[in-house]
Amino acid sequence: MGKAFDWHLIFDFIPTLLEYLMITLQVLFYATVIGLVLGLILAVVRLFRVPVLSQLVIVFLSFIRGTPMLIQLFLVFYGLPALLLVFGVDISRMAPAYFVIVTYALRDGAIFSEIFRSAIKGVDYGQTEAAMSVGMSPMQSFFRIVLPQSASIAFPNVANSVISSLKDTSLAFTIGLMDMMGRGEALIAATAHALEVYIAMSIIYYAVVLILEQAAKVFEKRANRHKAPVMALD
Repeated sequence: MGKAFDWHLIFDFIPTLLEYLMITLQVLFYATVIGLVLGLILAVVRLFRVPVLSQLVIVFLSFIRGTPMLIQLFLVFYGLPALLLVFGVDISRMAPAYFVIVTYALRDGAIFSEIFRSAIKGVDYGQTEAAMSVGMSPMQSFFRIVLPQSASIAFPNVANSVISSLKDTSLAFTIGLMDMMGRGEALIAATAHALEVYIAMSIIYYAVVLILEQAAKVFEKRANRHKAPVMALD
């Protein structure tokens, strides 16, 4: 059993936990950037139906969807060093943050690929035909016409996925990453005030999520400012 609840400790714990928030945000940032690149590559492979690779991507996406995040974290943490050791590369001493970033980047890449694929298919194919009619190649029309429009379509879902990833980073402490959640667990072990620590962390997570949501709305509004409003007909 923990000690008697003391609400004053919530405000004492928040500054301590905030010191480790940057680690959580760094993991989120790098995983998101890598995931965006990976997601676009996977989406293109599937859309152009690249032989063999397209089938491998489908298997990869199915695996990511069908396994818990925690298991994926342990598979990368224990499996990647074992795999590379076969080729004479020892990464067993690397900081846990790298394994966390790789895991979340793979997961984000799988999610983003489906978002991108759906968004790209949502762009009217007539625009591709029009681009090719003026001399563009299929690849040129894709990167110059289709991709910019699909990015606007995909953005809301990508933003929601990033916010979801922020909350999922709370699992990273299980492989030894001393992020905000890891520091919170250490505080619980040292003080036995678990409820106060979890309330403090929930306040911080909630505040960050609200900031990200507002930032996403502002960015989306600015990105779509060139679009004319749809006029309702009487």
